[in-house]
Amino acid sequence: MDGSRLRPTPTGDRHWHDSARFATGCALTFLAMTLMVDWDEHTLTPPRAMLWLVMTALLFTILLPQRVTAGPGWLAVRGLVRRQAVRTDALVTVRQYGDVSAHLTLRDTDGRRLELDPRILVANPLLWHELDTGVRRSRAGGTLLEGIEVVERLRLQIDDAEARAVLKASGIL
Repeated sequence: MDGSRLRPTPTGDRHWHDSARFATGCALTFLAMTLMVDWDEHTLTPPRAMLWLVMTALLFTILLPQRVTAGPGWLAVRGLVRRQAVRTDALVTVRQYGDVSAHLTLRDTDGRRLELDPRILVANPLLWHELDTGVRRSRAGGTLLEGIEVVERLRLQIDDAEARAVLKASGIL
């Protein structure tokens, strides 16, 4: 080794690959079924085939989840079109919108914003750990001005989910 500093490997959503495979499977199944129905009815034409391809691409776009990754001091969300990233050690606000289909909005001192589904954090303790570490640094640095109660609520929700998982794995629940 040349003594250079190694960067830690970013943490990612451990369920993303399964969700992406599901989105791909649904889209391809939709395409196959629509083409077979049109073929069977003798109505398959190049414009109709193109229509089914476009609709398949749209379905895939809707079903494909955002890819969330985190590392020391940062959190990023990447969709098909754009990538959002914030410095978690320099957060200014953390807000949660909605109850049923809630999403978190994080904003850092550089003015960058990021939106993500909090269920991703509940399902991925390592992502939550990276965010929580950054939130603690933001609080210690005095930059986190709004949203401490949101983070505390989320922390309790994640702790409850982890405790239930441990109890279930041990056979108590």
